[in-house]
Amino acid sequence: MGEVSDELEGSVQDQEAMVEVAGLVRRYGELLAVDGVSFEVCAGEIFGLLGPNGAGKSTTLRMLATLIQPDSGFAKVCGFDTVRQSEQVRRRIGFQTGDTQLYERLTPVEFLRYFSRLQDMERGLAKERIEHLVEALDIKAFAGRRCGSLSTGQQQRVSIARALLHDPEVLILDEPTSGLDIISSQFILEFLRQERERGKAIVFSTHIMSEAELLCDRLGMLHQGQLMMVGTMASVLENTGQQSLTKAFLEAIARQDERRDEVASGDARR
Repeated sequence: MGEVSDELEGSVQDQEAMVEVAGLVRRYGELLAVDGVSFEVCAGEIFGLLGPNGAGKSTTLRMLATLIQPDSGFAKVCGFDTVRQSEQVRRRIGFQTGDTQLYERLTPVEFLRYFSRLQDMERGLAKERIEHLVEALDIKAFAGRRCGSLSTGQQQRVSIARALLHDPEVLILDEPTSGLDIISSQFILEFLRQERERGKAIVFSTHIMSEAELLCDRLGMLHQGQLMMVGTMASVLENTGQQSLTKAFLEAIARQDERRDEVASGDARR
């Protein structure tokens, strides 16, 4: 695993982790997509998984959401193992990804009602949650229109509402602002801050440095499947000696490359 500050370790150890990821590995043939990733997320915290496209963010989150299994390592959500106790994990997470498809012929409200039935929600509770999410995510203005006619930002709000429908303890969000304009992006980021205040543990992936700066309590820098560094924004900047997250990320990559070169050189001498 990458570098972790002492300050960070203390702040996490003082709380009970809602999400625990330890040594996750996932291969696709010869490609090592995720290489020993480890981190924890507590209640009332937003943890940002930061990295470029192809870094392994989506694969990591899909393992956490029980959609694929790791080749080694483990992940737990609220104490339940994502492989051996996947059903219990699914009841406690809300998973949203940029490629989540809405049913074009349904309105947002019809779509949410459909998913409430799939999740076996009691009818009165489902109605209450749908009304709350339509209000909270500002869906009311287009709640009666078919999903196929909605803008990207409107569809993303409906997709997030679906993930939150059963009021899960843990949210797993794979680049939820991808493709959105600045107003839609800021609306979703503010909504996630409110969910954090309600005590949810949120894992949020992005390749946009400014989003990570604005939203995340802690972040992990992921590159070529490896978690290079984990910490608060302040500890990451101090650790790298940089003044911006972008420069800190590039410095972390440079250090990772140096370590790989040292290992390769040692192997060659042997």
